[in-house]
Amino acid sequence: MAFALGADAIEPDIVATRDGVLVVRHENEISGTTDVATRAEFAERRTTKHIDGIALTGWFTEDFTWAELATLRARERIPALRKSSASFDGAFGLLRLRDVFDLIDDASIDVPRPLSMVAEIKHATYFESIGLPLDELFAAEVNEAGWNEGDGRLVIESFEKHVLDQVYARGIYGKRVYLIEASGKPFDEVARLGSAAAHYADALTDAGLYALAGHVDGVSVDKKLILEIDAAGDVTGKSELVDSAHAAGLEIYCWTLRPENKFLSRSFRTGKVSADFGAWQSEFALIMGTGIDGVFADHPDLAVAVRAEL
Repeated sequence: MAFALGADAIEPDIVATRDGVLVVRHENEISGTTDVATRAEFAERRTTKHIDGIALTGWFTEDFTWAELATLRARERIPALRKSSASFDGAFGLLRLRDVFDLIDDASIDVPRPLSMVAEIKHATYFESIGLPLDELFAAEVNEAGWNEGDGRLVIESFEKHVLDQVYARGIYGKRVYLIEASGKPFDEVARLGSAAAHYADALTDAGLYALAGHVDGVSVDKKLILEIDAAGDVTGKSELVDSAHAAGLEIYCWTLRPENKFLSRSFRTGKVSADFGAWQSEFALIMGTGIDGVFADHPDLAVAVRAEL
């Protein structure tokens, strides 16, 4: 459906099962995106864990085999805002990474433009600590699926740069993109250096961007970093980040363009209902007009419509 609506690539978030199968979930804690909390047979698996330094309580993919996860049904993660999507709760099961490779291969038969995957590897340091090295598992699945042909269809991204290096060292030569939050520190660096770890913001200075060049192909940032926002929260224009990244020889992307008031910058909200669409065209156009190399969007058709007007 995303490809039919005009997407050039899809972005699965990747976590692992207990038996080493890579599955597509926004997080490894799945109480908000599946019906696991309603399943009596899995009630005793509810637990609390520290994931990237944050205590989370729920059900985690690494405590299930793929055969068990395959019995669950998917749910909308933000149902209060996306009731139409939530109306499909229970209609679909979960996907493995290998299933997504197959879906793209099948879609490519009927779509005339190149179709790609942007694979986001989630919580790599955590998974490695429990004996599930995502770099190794990912490399094996890419090779098995025949997706390591150097044809430009595969992009690998993560908030942890170390796992990008590990994947590259395993001979997976897709484009590497470093995900960068608007605040905080990358957990792989925190695990290695503690309080001495650099902030994400350090990577976005001119020196930081030049240091990344040669190690990654690009960066992908929170969309607010593309905009100039004043102390009152109003957008006053675009930042220099796109130009700075390009000057350092890096591609740059941002996430996530969404039309609801809840997710728009304050300047583009209309009315008082969080779930209503605001002036999304204006925000999308401002961001795309910076010369950015690509954007992530939950509604591909809306992003494509704005792009067509540039």
